[in-house]
Amino acid sequence: MNEPLLSIRSLSKHFGGVAAVDGIDLDVPARETVAIIGPNGAGKTTFYNMVSGRMTPSAGQVLLNGRDITGQPPHRISRLGVSRSFQINNIFTEMTVRENVEVALAAFHHHSRRWFNLASRNRPIQEEAESLLERLSIGELSARRAGVISYGDKRLLEIAVVLATRPKLVLLDEPTAGMTPEETRRVTALVKSLADSGDYTFLITEHDMEVVFSLADRILVMHRGKALVAGTPEEVRRHPEVRKAYLGEDDDDQESLSQEAPQ
Repeated sequence: MNEPLLSIRSLSKHFGGVAAVDGIDLDVPARETVAIIGPNGAGKTTFYNMVSGRMTPSAGQVLLNGRDITGQPPHRISRLGVSRSFQINNIFTEMTVRENVEVALAAFHHHSRRWFNLASRNRPIQEEAESLLERLSIGELSARRAGVISYGDKRLLEIAVVLATRPKLVLLDEPTAGMTPEETRRVTALVKSLADSGDYTFLITEHDMEVVFSLADRILVMHRGKALVAGTPEEVRRHPEVRKAYLGEDDDDQESLSQEAPQ
């Protein structure tokens, strides 16, 4: 296993007497893909919000390359190399597809105060935006208004915007939520291609088990705020507690996670 890029130590978040996240430990190795799964209410979103700085932990640490980033604001964590996509598209619908990426690139290159001029006149930024769009297989949509492209293409555009910040760690929050089966296959294949390139480290949450087992090197299963199981896809697939807590199955059930997940 590679050295961890992200290290989580005893991370917890309490709301009154309720522990939404309770003592989670997790290492995300550089250039690997780690998935977090669990039923609704397991604490995945709260966990993500603490890692990305949108929520301050009640206890524990978040370390990036050994540096303590616990409780730092999102913009500072982003500057340190952690970028996040959201379940709801976070793009400028009235701009073109390319302009959306140009704005992110202008901000990354510290030109955010004059991003409009850069988005329309700066050739290096335009070329970098086009390159990113081609890598995400949406280069042909460059001049289209972002609000009229398909839902799957909007998710790919959002990933392009995330990658424009040249992140060390990419957080993908339900990247295929709401997609058609064809869109899901397309986005999964592209994320896998990015992961296989060795250029990115991914931490993802996802409800679609086929997507999870297609992408993840390792999986953390959360249940009621706690870490239920952590291991390789094969270890998680075979674990009886996962089938019981996540799928509502007993050991005697004929259908199991191992049957549903791709081999």
